[in-house]
Amino acid sequence: MNLPNKITMFRVFMIPVFVLLLMITEIPYYNFIALGVFAIASFSDFLDGHIARKYHLVTTFGKFMDPLADKILVCTALIMLIEFNKIPAVIVAIIMARDFIISGFRLIASDKGVVIAAGWLGKIKTVVQMVMCMLLLFTANPEYDKYLVFRVANVLGKISMWLALVLTVASLVVYIWQNRSVLHDRKDNE
Repeated sequence: MNLPNKITMFRVFMIPVFVLLLMITEIPYYNFIALGVFAIASFSDFLDGHIARKYHLVTTFGKFMDPLADKILVCTALIMLIEFNKIPAVIVAIIMARDFIISGFRLIASDKGVVIAAGWLGKIKTVVQMVMCMLLLFTANPEYDKYLVFRVANVLGKISMWLALVLTVASLVVYIWQNRSVLHDRKDNE
């Protein structure tokens, strides 16, 4: 297993640590510690991709596991943020549904021997989702709502939430439109 793949697996192993930290709200500054873990895991997404491309270490495992690790990380954070009343469940459902649709679409493409790389809009969507999660994690503890910086972060978190939702839907539409030929069944002439 090469270095980028190890970094990807590190991101996967950070997810239960992140969840555990958010579950134990008795720990002082639990949301800041969880935010730190999430930020490190999110940065590892950039790092593994950069190393893989720069040193030509792109593997089939990495192509499969890297986006899956991102989806699991973000979706886990979103589900946990529902518990803290930081994001409506319907928005989480839309974001997760988009990920399932894209995963299914990639399976169909793979079955036809087509590998579909992530598009630029999807990458922007992932970054916005990660930033949104960080802002919402920062403000997850209502104990700090009296401070201006947390109220500002809360507003920025809500703005990024709506931006993430728009990008989620837009990237799904663009992705399917650009790759619509994958959905056509080709029948041999008899």
